[in-house]
Amino acid sequence: MPFSDYRTALVTGASTGIGAVVVERLAKQGLQVHAIARNAERLDDLARRTGCTPHAVDITDTAALSDTLQDLDIDVLVNNAGVSRTGNILTADEFAVDEQIAVNIQAVLHLVRLLMPGMVERDRGHIVNISSIAGVYNFGGNTIYHATKAAVHTLSRQLRVDGYGRRVRVTEICPGRVETEIFGRLLGDMEEAQRQFYDGYESLKPEDIADAVEFAVGSPRHVNIGHVEILPTFQVPGGLNFERRTG
Repeated sequence: MPFSDYRTALVTGASTGIGAVVVERLAKQGLQVHAIARNAERLDDLARRTGCTPHAVDITDTAALSDTLQDLDIDVLVNNAGVSRTGNILTADEFAVDEQIAVNIQAVLHLVRLLMPGMVERDRGHIVNISSIAGVYNFGGNTIYHATKAAVHTLSRQLRVDGYGRRVRVTEICPGRVETEIFGRLLGDMEEAQRQFYDGYESLKPEDIADAVEFAVGSPRHVNIGHVEILPTFQVPGGLNFERRTG
């Protein structure tokens, strides 16, 4: 739908990176944007810059999330918040499993559960799930992250089925490496993450993902942009390993 069909939006993980830029873009398009994140200070700064409505809420706290959303009619939901942990299932601990499930898929399910019925009733809405190429390709490490993003991938397709016959669109955006704080949080050292993952690479920027969100949401009402993969030109998914044993 053109942006003129929508009045409100909600963006999670809004205090920094992709989320913050998406808030800026949607606000510039004239939407009243509700920005959700845990960092109240960053949200307040974002509100001063964009006019968004800040909500300092942990999306894994379902009761608090429900309270925040109970009086809101949201036309555009951008599920952007996400976390990752290093290692595969052989090295994962209990926290790595529980945290990634809680943020990456459980919270997404609850947000959709709380907001999509209103979209269906109003016959107007758009859900944008920021997923990952890890949801559609297999490569080494971050096994739990892959599993949660694969769940988001399947959910995105299923939501189109659930909303059949109503003007509710669903877009899944699967980025490759984006220059955000996610690797710094993984390592606990932003400078080291910059050196290891970004210096010398032509990574995506948050603005590149916001471009895709803006394009999908602003498309004509008869157009649903269902699945978008966005990778750096020099990043290629795929590859095949074959362990050879002799004797």
